Amino acid sequence: MLLAVDVGNTNTVLGAFDGKTLREHWRIETRHSRTADEYGIQVRQLFAVGGLDFRAVDAVVVSSVVPPLALTLQRMSERYFGVSPLFIGPGVKTGMPILYEDPREVGADRIVNALAAWDRWGSGLVVVDFGTATTFDAVSQRGEYLGGAICPGISISMDALFRHASKLPEVEFVRPPHVIGRNTVASMQSGLVYGYVGLVDGICERMAVELGFAPRVVATGGLASLIAGVSKSITEVDEHLTLHGLRLIHERNR
Repeated sequence: MLLAVDVGNTNTVLGAFDGKTLREHWRIETRHSRTADEYGIQVRQLFAVGGLDFRAVDAVVVSSVVPPLALTLQRMSERYFGVSPLFIGPGVKTGMPILYEDPREVGADRIVNALAAWDRWGSGLVVVDFGTATTFDAVSQRGEYLGGAICPGISISMDALFRHASKLPEVEFVRPPHVIGRNTVASMQSGLVYGYVGLVDGICERMAVELGFAPRVVATGGLASLIAGVSKSITEVDEHLTLHGLRLIHERNR
């Protein structure tokens, strides 16, 4: 069994694969102060809750945008699963040409997403990942990673609005019934949801012009389904795209 770990700035997503089948997945808070033992015990508990045997894990693959956690996860993997983890980074085989000016600058999760989307759809595309930051990643019709755009994530935008506008309350990120809000909460939700959808559609439209073709737009991340339900650009949603990409890279590096 393969344990796939996607470490983000806010959350860490874990997936247990039996071959190509994602048996179970979990989302936990990313905490820099958590020790290898704490991570190991928590993962074992998650396996137990999911009815899985952690002793079946014979490989671990990690994508991380939080470098300080690398040693912690390595120790966790070695102590609790008896294997050395594969970290996504320079030197790892992906099978995807990276045309970034400096490929080492590209976040591991962005390459993983692009690879997974290309493997599944095999066409020129743009992947939009709604995480702590919202990233846009373009893949050519030949399967080359071209680059993209990075924007403040939805949670960051909501938090900034609440913190810096003293009279505005915290609100839930849900689609309001109307664009024209009739109260403060509805007005904020309208601005957040439709403002973000406008950002997504606007960037995807401009990317299509630069690419010279109409790309398939794939959304992933926890809020992907909500945004996709309003967006004119997003055509596909796969909330577990990164986990499947990690599985693919593991297979290509065995």
